[in-house]
Amino acid sequence: MTARIDIGRDHQSGQTIGIDLAELLATRLLVQGNSGSGKSHLLRRLLEECAGAVQQIVIDPEGDFVTLADAFGHVVIDAAAYSPREIEALALRVRQHRASVVLALDELEVEQQIRCAALFLTALFDAPREHWYPALVVVDEAQMFAPAAAGEMNDEVRRLTLSAMTNLMCRGRKRGLAGIVATQRLAKLAKNVAAEASNFLMGRTFLDIDMQRAADLLGMDRRQAERIRDLQRGQFLGLGPAISRRPVAVNVGAVRTAGRAGGQGLIPLPEAAEGAMEALLTERLAEAAAAAPQPARRPAPPPVPKASVEERIALAPELPALVPTAEPAPPAPPAPPAPPAPPVPAASGASGDLEGVVRELGLAEGATFRPAAALFRDFAVLCRQRGIPSAHVDLARFRRLFAFSISGLDCIDEASCSAIAAAADGIEEDLLAPYLAILIAAHMGRPMPGEEELGRLYGSASPSRVRRLLDHLERLGRIVVREEFGGERTITVPAIPAAA
Repeated sequence: MTARIDIGRDHQSGQTIGIDLAELLATRLLVQGNSGSGKSHLLRRLLEECAGAVQQIVIDPEGDFVTLADAFGHVVIDAAAYSPREIEALALRVRQHRASVVLALDELEVEQQIRCAALFLTALFDAPREHWYPALVVVDEAQMFAPAAAGEMNDEVRRLTLSAMTNLMCRGRKRGLAGIVATQRLAKLAKNVAAEASNFLMGRTFLDIDMQRAADLLGMDRRQAERIRDLQRGQFLGLGPAISRRPVAVNVGAVRTAGRAGGQGLIPLPEAAEGAMEALLTERLAEAAAAAPQPARRPAPPPVPKASVEERIALAPELPALVPTAEPAPPAPPAPPAPPAPPVPAASGASGDLEGVVRELGLAEGATFRPAAALFRDFAVLCRQRGIPSAHVDLARFRRLFAFSISGLDCIDEASCSAIAAAADGIEEDLLAPYLAILIAAHMGRPMPGEEELGRLYGSASPSRVRRLLDHLERLGRIVVREEFGGERTITVPAIPAAA
């Protein structure tokens, strides 16, 4: 089946220029043009013309395409409201239900946008074979997600996003994914990504290196490349099996929806009496300067209930019957709570002194970053100096006493202390102090300790080690961590009902 969509008119003859949708799904598309050349307008025209004929998945870093939801029923996924795992789960459901969606990334910082898009694209690519339905995947500002040079991006994030974009453009066809990438400059886009497109729409550009690369892709010589500099806004040179076998100049047609960008037209300046404008600028200026600075980005909106987005995705056109999956195994019954840990045996009248020595060691600057063996040696020396019996305390028991002290467990009431100690039973000594701090915060209804505090209790100044600690505790089933791309982290402790 072939379906040809109208994108505009030939600049010279006025004939309709279309794109063969079936051919586009097999050969992919690259759109290039300087800022203001009309790339977003072209993408919007293409999406509007084929809406309803094929599934559409839009990676939208600026939030320009969310208005498609009003006219064409696209589901808007606000990335800032979901955790990485939820983003991956949503991507799988998008493929399963063939829903047209817009992944809005505008509420995230740049590196978070890149990581989120990479996770989403990878999950689309890794969907089960029975969900390999045809879909257009539109990536605006593709130079962000497939950069030719590393720049200031984290190496791990760059590898993740380059892998996702390369899979989309190189191997996505067999999975039904047809990539449409738009970039401001070809020189900024990774060559492995750009080289896989067989269709091109080149807009206005001025740099010689970009004009020459665009001309090479269009099969034009150096003199003809000058045409690219003279293109008007909304005018593109098109070439490819889905467009035309010879370069054609396309004036992109009108669209029915509009982006959320500010107006580009001239607006009359406000009129004000002499001195009134200066008064507006300087009135109560000292108070405004003393107030707390406004955040650079507007705060993320309240999270949309995941169920509502999933329901909207499920309302996509009916799917063919899927292969039934096996029923999940019933969850294992929860283990009975462990009995409270028995107190450390001590000589009569000496337990308080032992706790005092341990507390003194814990209060010393940098104590948590010292090796446990060195701390235990100092503990034994102090006990001998003060005549406190300590022969019954070995290294393992000392590490638990030390963890109890630095976590603040010995500063809360006895009933709470017993409950928290019971919940921490079985945890390794090196993980005990940060885990106790999490338990105390959950039990007392306090905010969870941050990465810096957890690192101090863990004896490490490395944020990555702290994140690995949390991952390990989560794998043990001791905590549940929910990280949102907006930067928030929520930790839930199953053993204690209250959580921060």
